[in-house]
Amino acid sequence: MVSAVFHDPSGAGLAGTPAAVSVSKPAAAAPAAALPTAKPAVRPSEPFDWRGLALRVLPPVFGTGLLIGIWALLTMNGGAFPTPAATWTEIVKLFSDPFYSNGPNDQGIGWNVLFSLERVAMGFGLAALVGIPAGFVLGRFSFVNHMISPLISLLRPVSPLAWLPIGLLVFKSANPAAIWTIFICSIWPMIINTAVGVQRVPQDYLNVARVLNLSEWKVMTRILFPAVLPYMLTGVRLSVGTAWLVIVAAEMLTGGVGIGFWVWDEWNNLNVSHILIAIFVIGIVGLLLEQALMLIARRFSFDD
Repeated sequence: MVSAVFHDPSGAGLAGTPAAVSVSKPAAAAPAAALPTAKPAVRPSEPFDWRGLALRVLPPVFGTGLLIGIWALLTMNGGAFPTPAATWTEIVKLFSDPFYSNGPNDQGIGWNVLFSLERVAMGFGLAALVGIPAGFVLGRFSFVNHMISPLISLLRPVSPLAWLPIGLLVFKSANPAAIWTIFICSIWPMIINTAVGVQRVPQDYLNVARVLNLSEWKVMTRILFPAVLPYMLTGVRLSVGTAWLVIVAAEMLTGGVGIGFWVWDEWNNLNVSHILIAIFVIGIVGLLLEQALMLIARRFSFDD
């Protein structure tokens, strides 16, 4: 410490002696030692959920194994029904070259699946172009709903294949008739689900639109469409599943190229193993279509 002495200018302190006031001046502080920097806490990684993975994977594997085991037991004594081993051999042969083409009536299973998917896409796309706007109109305007709903209730339970002769009569060709059949069976779920979604939109939303004097187009695009989208996608998923079911039966009746015609042609050749392979292929393609649409539905869902 350094002391500085200041004398009283009056020359006398409290006791008559020269007063001196001593003020202590602090010395320079020593540099502080550098504090060690704290390392960020490393969060321990969570262990992999092997149990959850096993619960997702093992049940389907066991179910498939059980099916193959029962199949093997039922065919172990021979007969017209092929064994799993013989069917697997045919699978390897078919999928070694699924896109061969030896003429219009002899093409690989890959081409037949693609032709069926093309018909489904065309009929389903036309049904979406007509059914979704029709559902909006039915849900939005009660007069139109009361006018059209009885017709929908009457026509919806009709078997899709009952519409096939009408298509053959009108279009004079098997391919447009099959597309027409897919269209008429796919349109009902989209109309009904879209209309239900519009009817369940809260009335407060529409009241706000009326106060803001929004046009009908803005009401449709800004209010109704986001609210109705989950219902609409549900109708789309139901429609595409129905369309894939119907195309197989329609192609059996109309002939040509397609997985349904391929199944019927293999039956005429008494090739049961190929029919079993086609059944699995139809099921796998239908499952993939449904899963893809469910993924899209989750992507556009507004639920938390």
